[in-house]
Amino acid sequence: MSKSQESILVLDSVVGIIKQISELPECRSSSKRQYSNLVRRVKLLSPLFEELRDGDSVLADAELASLVSFKAALESVQLLLRDVNEGSKLYQALKWEKIENRFHDVTGQLEKALSEICYDKFETSEEVQEQVELVHNQLKRAKVRMDTPDLQLFMDLSLAKVGKETDWATLRRLSEKLQLKTVNDIKRESLALHEMVISRGGDPGDYIEDMSALLKKLKNFVLSENPEKDIIDTDQSSVKHKSPVIPDDFRCPISLELMKDPVIVSTGQTYERSCIQKWLDAGHKTCPKTQQTLSHTALTPNYVLKSLIAQWCESNGVELPKKQGNYRNKRAGGTSDCDRKVIEALKEKLMYGTQDEQRAAAGEIRLLAKRNADNRVCIAEAGVIPLLIELLASPDQRSQEHAVTALLNLSIHEGNKGSIVNSGAIPDIVDVLKNGSMEARENAAATLFSLSVIDENKISIGAAGAIPALIDLLCEGSPRGKKDAATAIFNLAIYQGNKVRAVRAGIVAPLMRLLMDPGGGMVDEALAILAILASHPEGKLAIGQSGPIPVLLELIRTGSPRNRENAAAVLCSLCSGDAEHLAIAKERGAEETLKDLVENGTDRAKRKAGNLLELMNQTVEEVPDE
Repeated sequence: MSKSQESILVLDSVVGIIKQISELPECRSSSKRQYSNLVRRVKLLSPLFEELRDGDSVLADAELASLVSFKAALESVQLLLRDVNEGSKLYQALKWEKIENRFHDVTGQLEKALSEICYDKFETSEEVQEQVELVHNQLKRAKVRMDTPDLQLFMDLSLAKVGKETDWATLRRLSEKLQLKTVNDIKRESLALHEMVISRGGDPGDYIEDMSALLKKLKNFVLSENPEKDIIDTDQSSVKHKSPVIPDDFRCPISLELMKDPVIVSTGQTYERSCIQKWLDAGHKTCPKTQQTLSHTALTPNYVLKSLIAQWCESNGVELPKKQGNYRNKRAGGTSDCDRKVIEALKEKLMYGTQDEQRAAAGEIRLLAKRNADNRVCIAEAGVIPLLIELLASPDQRSQEHAVTALLNLSIHEGNKGSIVNSGAIPDIVDVLKNGSMEARENAAATLFSLSVIDENKISIGAAGAIPALIDLLCEGSPRGKKDAATAIFNLAIYQGNKVRAVRAGIVAPLMRLLMDPGGGMVDEALAILAILASHPEGKLAIGQSGPIPVLLELIRTGSPRNRENAAAVLCSLCSGDAEHLAIAKERGAEETLKDLVENGTDRAKRKAGNLLELMNQTVEEVPDE
């Protein structure tokens, strides 16, 4: 193949990939902004490579090599965009940082590959040269700038994850934000979730349990809101009479029937429990599907697949397998998905063991509670919670860390929240928050957030002195610790009495410092808390005394949509009934900024901006003529 032919092939390939990327559908996930920016920038590069392909120039070896590198970078971009567009929206929201890192890495790869192409030396038009230079500069900026998470989405996901019941308003916001608004959306999300599990060998990680639970809540919400909307690819009558095809991955490899109680053997293969147990009882020591020798014969429940099968059954009108009743019924029948003997042995060590044995036992309980819902119930029913609470006062730092983290994991189960609080845990957790190691303090903050989902607990947590300790963590903690503290404070401040506690504990000053430090990564959280505090008279007064108007106006001008909205909410609270703040805002050019927000903001931001502009107009009208 000649050099010119090779050049044409590479350029054809590059142009083809750019065309495919340009034709990708609009993104409907929480990564919409990053997705759209990347598609737009790639699309703007198309004229350069089309002119090169259609021109007469023969590329030198170095130029050809740089094009091959650029093609590889484009393929990475294409893979990421398809993953985002076709993948699970819940996964992308829950694993926001991981997805953001992928965008960051791919952007860096694309910028590096483009910088190796001497596009300014090619015989292309001046307009194309300027366009490519513009894209290159945008990629340079984008590769060193990380987006900030959507705090409201983060808060809503946190609330929906930890509670058995989630309020309709939270589910409505999640449904809108994640674009899971119809039955078809839910079915596509369920399929994406299923494909993720299969692609990762049946066990993609702990987060799958959260995703399955969230998807079920969203499905119930969607069915309630739109009970007859969207029947896929057919009319309702034909659906009713059509027997759904059971996915192969839901069938036991031995019986080929829909699995009721899927379990995993040592080779990683999943079988129906009764079928594989019969195989093992017959003396076989191999995996029926792979013929590999089993390293052990323990059967591990496949909770992920069980949850997916249950969702598929509900979505397709198939009767749920009988053994998929709740864990209480299973235990009543003599079976259990948690090892009671192990839990009892660990309980004995917590009660009577040496300090080393107690530390080890607490660590095991911590891991068991993290693993699955059945363990959380079994551990609580075994009476372990009071023993963990006692261990919070242990002089051994590691034991304390294990105990508070175990309580955090146990609190994920709705029924355990009451048991933890009724056992008198809140004062001890607050003490760990004040005096423990950084890991213990961070997990104590997360535990308090989990417990505060129940409204009455907000009152007792605030009364126990948690808020000043959370503010300390907000100032001193690691990045994760600061976010844990901010999340807990935000949730506690929903209760009016805790707003006063937070203001009197001096929260406004550290929030303002975080607000003016974009590099600290806490602007979203600080602004959200200020917005909720500004609705209280004492909060409004304290915020007003901190000289916030310049930074609030700057955030309205340059912040993310959610930050612009919250900044406008704070400014609106400050200016309502306060002529001095209103005058300062006007002097700082607020009117033009607010007019732009009325045009381009979120619905709530538009309302707040409109209210502020109305206040400013009223003050002008009230000034008497001289």
